[in-house]
Amino acid sequence: MSIAIGLWSLALQSGKPEPVIPQADVRITNVALGEELKDVTGRTVIKFSFENPIQMDDEDEDEEEPTPAISTTVLCSLTAGKIEQATTDIVLEKEEEYLFEAVGKNTVYLTGNYIDQPLNQPPFDDDSDEDLDDEDAYDLREVSSDVEMNPEDIDGLESDASRFEEVKEEEATKPQKRPRESDAVDVEVPKLSKAEKKNKKQKAEGGVAVPTGEESNEKKEEKKKEKKEKKVGDEPKTKELPGGIKIKDSKVGTGPQAKKGNTVLMRYIGKLQNGKIFDKNVKGKPFTFHLGQGEVIKGWDEGIVGMQVGGERVLTIPPAMAYGKKASGAIPANSTLTFEVKLMEIK
Repeated sequence: MSIAIGLWSLALQSGKPEPVIPQADVRITNVALGEELKDVTGRTVIKFSFENPIQMDDEDEDEEEPTPAISTTVLCSLTAGKIEQATTDIVLEKEEEYLFEAVGKNTVYLTGNYIDQPLNQPPFDDDSDEDLDDEDAYDLREVSSDVEMNPEDIDGLESDASRFEEVKEEEATKPQKRPRESDAVDVEVPKLSKAEKKNKKQKAEGGVAVPTGEESNEKKEEKKKEKKEKKVGDEPKTKELPGGIKIKDSKVGTGPQAKKGNTVLMRYIGKLQNGKIFDKNVKGKPFTFHLGQGEVIKGWDEGIVGMQVGGERVLTIPPAMAYGKKASGAIPANSTLTFEVKLMEIK
């Protein structure tokens, strides 16, 4: 999972190629026309040149340092009044040389982030359960700005608390020794006569004798009914927050309460509406972010607030507070997402 660590931008003026050698990895996420347009009807093309992997011809096989091939492609084409910006996902590697050029009369602005990419990270595979064990297999920080505020109603899902904690094997208890016959104490139990068994009664509260039979069965039914009503009353209630986010506390924690600005450490399981898990963090290093700072999707920034350390919550997040119309990895466009989350620690 790549982590955004700072903003990056570049202004391209007409006819002025701009070489770029980033000091850290950069992800370009948006290309847009400037505020002032010199050509209100013309098209501006953004050309992008970069080095290909080294290619060797037969004649150059004996050379020690072959010359890398330069490739040029079109990043996007913008037309005032029709298409004035484009969303991209281009990563520029640290200390590699790139060349950008705007062909047209209008100035174009490229925007993105400096990112930190962990090493030895396998690619995400929808069909592989092993990839889901990678705690950084999915980036929650890519928040879509193209959203609609029409959330679909969905009931929260119950949390399975056992999936958040690593199971530790307990040491087997030692078997108890059988007592010797000489240690056993003989206790004589008096036998009841048939008449005594027949007249035996159960005593209720207050010392009043109650005969066994129908009254006893009625009390059992009443106890079952009371227990059932108590169980229904204890079920967690679903609350709806502004923006259509639904939260349900399956377990209330006992530690400090999470507030915006806190650094929180989380466990989570992310699911689509059909129940398919697209991402999870249930072991190893917990997922860490600054609450309410825009580092994750809006549904997390709002839905985690108020949790206590040790607490577990189910977040049902509509598209408007998740990734909107933009498909992201294994998540289709306009998807309502469900997260089972647990707050591990607050720093």
